[in-house]
Amino acid sequence: MKKPIKLRNILFSGIAICGLVACSKAPSNSEQTSSAPAKSVDEFIAEVNKKYLDSFYEYNAAQWTYVTYINDDTALLATKANEKFMALEKEVLAEARLYKDAPMSAETKKAYINLTQGKTLLPPDTPEARAELARLGTHMEGVYGAGKYCKPEGTSEQGASEQSASEKSISEKNTPEKGATENCRDLNQLSDVLAKSRDYNELVDAWAGWHSVARAYRSDYQRYIEIANAGARAYGFSDLGASWKSGYDMPASEFEADVERLWSQVEPLYKALHCKVRSDLSKQYGADKVPLDKPIPAHLLGNMWSQQWDGIYDLVEPYPGVGDFDITSALVKQNKDAIAITRIAENFFTSLGLRSLPESFWKNSMLTKPRDREVVCHASAWTMDAKEDVRIKQCVEATETEFETMHHELGHIYYDLAYNDKPLLFQNGANDGFHEAIGDTIVLSITPGYLNAIGLVDNKESNEQVVINQQMKLALGKIAFLPFGKLIDQWRWKVFSGEIKPEDYNKSWWELRTRYQGISAPIDRSEQDFDAGAKYHIAANVPYTRYFIAHILQFQFHKALCEAAGFK
Repeated sequence: MKKPIKLRNILFSGIAICGLVACSKAPSNSEQTSSAPAKSVDEFIAEVNKKYLDSFYEYNAAQWTYVTYINDDTALLATKANEKFMALEKEVLAEARLYKDAPMSAETKKAYINLTQGKTLLPPDTPEARAELARLGTHMEGVYGAGKYCKPEGTSEQGASEQSASEKSISEKNTPEKGATENCRDLNQLSDVLAKSRDYNELVDAWAGWHSVARAYRSDYQRYIEIANAGARAYGFSDLGASWKSGYDMPASEFEADVERLWSQVEPLYKALHCKVRSDLSKQYGADKVPLDKPIPAHLLGNMWSQQWDGIYDLVEPYPGVGDFDITSALVKQNKDAIAITRIAENFFTSLGLRSLPESFWKNSMLTKPRDREVVCHASAWTMDAKEDVRIKQCVEATETEFETMHHELGHIYYDLAYNDKPLLFQNGANDGFHEAIGDTIVLSITPGYLNAIGLVDNKESNEQVVINQQMKLALGKIAFLPFGKLIDQWRWKVFSGEIKPEDYNKSWWELRTRYQGISAPIDRSEQDFDAGAKYHIAANVPYTRYFIAHILQFQFHKALCEAAGFK
């Protein structure tokens, strides 16, 4: 989707390659050992690389099958594979402690750090806890992936919004109420409403409908955090968030301070954009619905999560009609389907001198939403075997969002292919934000010049008005995202630490959204709701600060590329 910002294979970057954490604090009683290492640290690291590589494809295959074919059978396979992998990690980490103070070469030390720091999930002590954690994780992602908002036919939009607010949309199995006439829409369909409609009540209905879906896993999320925190504490962390923050080559407190420093530098840009957009939305919908002295209602910004605002470019365009930036219309007019869009993105990379995608990519990727089953449409890039079997999972449609997303996801794929000759513990970016920034750097090159060159648009204008319009379009995608990229983990870190209690999940979520984004919910919310869970990365336990970092790094990367190319 790009909007939501996608991640590379969450299993690869979060659980799978990682081996999780060996810290200086004492291990739990079940993990203590006084035996001397039976092998050198170099031998240990080589063995870890082999163990993970041997298990890598089996684990990823089970997860891939589940998210591209959601049912009870594939859920069981994914859960069992997750349990098995956590047991392997438990074994590896117990042994890793023996080498904590061993002398190491620079290369071995880096591999050890990659093995033991910054991990998304830590395996709990007992098989029972690992089984429950795996089951909950699989279930939450399934609820999200199969989620639909259903209402009886003939229900008014205003009535439907009230209905969704009182949890009338779906059951845990994502089916309409018994006896109701089916009128169900999934996330893609509801997101399409947010991007295209300008009817206030229709927008409320779509927004409230999707946000009702996450209620089905709120209690599961609370339990998931309890178990995950216990696993983190077994390895010396205060909570799971402390593990997440350990992967940036600096103490956690310094990392948090650095995130705040970055935000303070870009916040003025966001505030200026927010002021402009609020003013234009007030003109569109009226000052009674968008007051100039209050937060912007979240459903009016063209995106289900208000994370990027380019869906309302037509409402805020500085110079109306100047410059052709309508990629969606061009894709539709030229009948570009999922394969054609993917080929365009591939050609961008091959034009840089990079290789063509492997044939297996075209055979194994899921590029369109199947009609016969439920899937997780959230776009992600996968390296199945840490070698040549690379894939993308994305429900591609002929839209600008999907066009940009495909370029971004192939950034991950080409990065994966570039280092697939390295040991597994070295097959990742310098940090999670670094990897995301690679794909986003490529998206920055989707300029009018590029679109002209590939025959997608015919826009040869180049004057100040064109440039300003282009910059506004970019700001709606990039600047608008910054506070959202920051606040998701601000919320989760406080949830993990216990500062935010379960009874305040939703209240605290909207306090942060108002504070950082300057937005508000379009209808009344309560603690029956779980609005944070309307975002995929909550259901899938994927850290999100990586995307905030990536939105800073990508411009630094792009500037460096321009300088290296001699571009003025």
